[in-house]
Amino acid sequence: MEKVKRRTLVDNVALRRYEMDLGGEKAIVDYIVGPGYRILTHTEVPPKFEGQGVGRELVSGVLEDMKSKNLQVIPQCSFIARYIDRHPEWERILVRETVSR
Repeated sequence: MEKVKRRTLVDNVALRRYEMDLGGEKAIVDYIVGPGYRILTHTEVPPKFEGQGVGRELVSGVLEDMKSKNLQVIPQCSFIARYIDRHPEWERILVRETVSR
């Protein structure tokens, strides 16, 4: 099992995804941009890194970045939705449905 030091997370705006460098491979979170929010659509971790906490580190970093940018989140990806369910401190940046009349 490879032990990697603190990994770098980059918001690749051109590709609309977050990328975490894993030393030649990348873990990613794809998103759709909305006004003041992002819809997180897909999370992918290379198979050789599965089960090592990379996904948790990736999602935590993405949510931290979104919080720092005052963006809200719509977790369309089931992995991210489960992460937020298990870490309720992130619920405060979830988009809440509102009814406008």
